[in-house]
Amino acid sequence: MAPIPGSGLAKGLAVTLRTMTKKTVTEQYPEAQPELPPRTRGVIGLFEENCTVCMLCARECPDWCIYIDSHKETVPPAAPGGRERSRNVLDRFAIDFSLCMYCGICIEVCPFDALFWSPEFEYAETDIRELTHERDKLREWMWTVPSPPALDPAAEDPKELTAARKAADKLAAAQAPPAAAPTESGEEPTA
Repeated sequence: MAPIPGSGLAKGLAVTLRTMTKKTVTEQYPEAQPELPPRTRGVIGLFEENCTVCMLCARECPDWCIYIDSHKETVPPAAPGGRERSRNVLDRFAIDFSLCMYCGICIEVCPFDALFWSPEFEYAETDIRELTHERDKLREWMWTVPSPPALDPAAEDPKELTAARKAADKLAAAQAPPAAAPTESGEEPTA
């Protein structure tokens, strides 16, 4: 059956008329805080302890709004006879939110879970130069990050958790005293 000419226009006008008859509701924002979805993309929080200064976030950022400075430190050997190692130490981590387009690429590429979305959205400034937030401010926002949703109870355990359990079971089996062998008569030896 062929569509009736003008039926699309009639459907569009019907939607418009329905919307025009509904009462509008204005949110009184500063006085009443809005109800935000639980995983809102507000601002980026930094969990500094997990940052290894790998620079992946800064390299992958399409806006080049992440600024990272670091230096190398020598760490003494963990065991006697070992060799010294060097590690990066974070000096500066800043994000210029006047340039950021909130794409989330930096959060996705971080292999060490150092960056997270925070639902905070009230960080406006009167001067655009003050929208570059340093690591102290980013760390403050980290504590507003909601916990991740619970895993599906029917889902299988992550492979990392399964591997860790197997390793722990092997270690426990290796440290457990061997069971006493039964005697020839088939009876267990008594202590």
